[in-house]
Amino acid sequence: MRTQVCIIGGGPSGLLLSQLLHLKGIDTIVLERKTREYVLGRVRAGVLEKGFVELMREAGVAERMDKDGFVHDGTLFAYDDQQFRIDFTKHTNTPVIVYGQTELTRDLYDAREAVDGKLIFNVENVSINDADTNTPNVTYRVDGVEHRIDCDYVAGCDGFHGVSRQTIPSSVRRDYEKVFPFGWLGILSETPPVSHELIYSNSDNGFALCSMRNANLSRYYIQCSLSDSPDDWTDEAFWDELKRRIPEEVADKLVTGPSIEKSIAPLRSFVTEPMRWGRLFLCGDAAHIVPPTGAKGLNTAASDIHYLYHGLVHLYQDNDTSGLDNYSQKALSRIWKAERFSWWMTNLLHRFPEQSAFDLKIQRADLEFLQSNDAAQKALAENYVGLPY
Repeated sequence: MRTQVCIIGGGPSGLLLSQLLHLKGIDTIVLERKTREYVLGRVRAGVLEKGFVELMREAGVAERMDKDGFVHDGTLFAYDDQQFRIDFTKHTNTPVIVYGQTELTRDLYDAREAVDGKLIFNVENVSINDADTNTPNVTYRVDGVEHRIDCDYVAGCDGFHGVSRQTIPSSVRRDYEKVFPFGWLGILSETPPVSHELIYSNSDNGFALCSMRNANLSRYYIQCSLSDSPDDWTDEAFWDELKRRIPEEVADKLVTGPSIEKSIAPLRSFVTEPMRWGRLFLCGDAAHIVPPTGAKGLNTAASDIHYLYHGLVHLYQDNDTSGLDNYSQKALSRIWKAERFSWWMTNLLHRFPEQSAFDLKIQRADLEFLQSNDAAQKALAENYVGLPY
């Protein structure tokens, strides 16, 4: 087989890139190691920056998002049984949209399948070959049969554990990583959200987050030990602990119910440089990870897709290579700003094992400053709704 761009990974990043390129007449093939149903079964965040929203609209897949997504004009912060609000529209004139990643991915799959987009599932033993030449190719196996795709370029959208980043020689690649000493225990419940807007809470017992997927589906998180297992936490224990970590007036309104999904996510920051090697380009989790604090994971992937999509369009339509030549530099410049914001939010809101009494006082002062200072709130709002591409 032959295509112009071979995309490794059939999650939202790879699907969005494929759909955008299709609308510009650029041929792609998407390889996914799991099934469509498996990908759609993954529970992920769904806070979309303005840039991601605009890309969905440009890709022609925004109808359900615009109809069913929750527009959030701000977010709430809580500490010491009090809460205050950061007003996004006041400071940036821009909201965010809460729309579940599962639904977003479903919209992209439906769009690709409606035009007979080339999606190949259950691929194994993917190998990216000759990426540092002008004639790259990708080999893979399905049902024990080996296949080969010759292509002009390869987009690695296959996540942290995928083959794409490992294809770049270690002598070329440099990795940066920070591992945080805790995780997030999250549950999904068929209950109405306790608040229309997200609540980020700092408490003596640790961090908590109240969020939602829709009007009858809530997502809640609490900071937990990395040694914990979801099986260690009954639903009752989770709800009791969550109530201890949020203001009393919020806890009194909380509607509890059986969890339909429960998991623990470790927190870490990770960036690899460069994000290009020859004709291989890394996107999303293949190149960088952020803690979920601040909702940047999916959105940083979107900015990568923006830069790569425009670079490929300029190449094929105008024979202009500057977008691809500058891809890694542009993408990383924005990624590091998102990493900084997520790192700052994580440090502001969590309890760390090594924190001294002085550290806790500084954390409290930081929250008080954010509560009282308009410029600090504007800086947070600008980062939260998304820095410009």
